[in-house]
Amino acid sequence: MAVFSTNLTIHTGTDFEQTFLLEDGLSNSALNLTGYTGCARMKRYQSSSVAAAFSVAFTNVTGGKVRISMAAGTTINLKAGKYFYDLLLNSGSKVERVLEGEVLVKKAVTRS
Repeated sequence: MAVFSTNLTIHTGTDFEQTFLLEDGLSNSALNLTGYTGCARMKRYQSSSVAAAFSVAFTNVTGGKVRISMAAGTTINLKAGKYFYDLLLNSGSKVERVLEGEVLVKKAVTRS
């Protein structure tokens, strides 16, 4: 499976979510995610400890849709700046990295 690269922006103190449509590299059709589990984390530097973990949910298993999200209670604790993230999928027989990129964390101006 090819690794797709896309950058994200998270505003502190707000809920974040992003849905991705994963495709099978051979057929260009939606990847069937039946039986998969997912894990996504972000770090300040690729060699540093985990800054935060995303929740991973499959919103359409047979249609290849996976959502990563982070609650406002988690984003409020992030420091503004650049981070790196990736998403790993585990089929039970192999683990594959399917998404990666940079995360720009911005301090929210308005706070409730």
